[in-house]
Amino acid sequence: MTKWEYATLPLLIHATKQILDQWGDDGWELVTVVPGPNGSSPVAYMKRPKE
Repeated sequence: MTKWEYATLPLLIHATKQILDQWGDDGWELVTVVPGPNGSSPVAYMKRPKE
């Protein structure tokens, strides 16, 4: 059974692709993006298998 680790990160609108590409290069998979708690910056939820 795969065990996962999770991370949340705020996304800057002007750098969303660069941020997600960097996390993807580090082995993270995007699960979802939701509005941030203050309604301005979206928050990405990421996961990757635990080593």
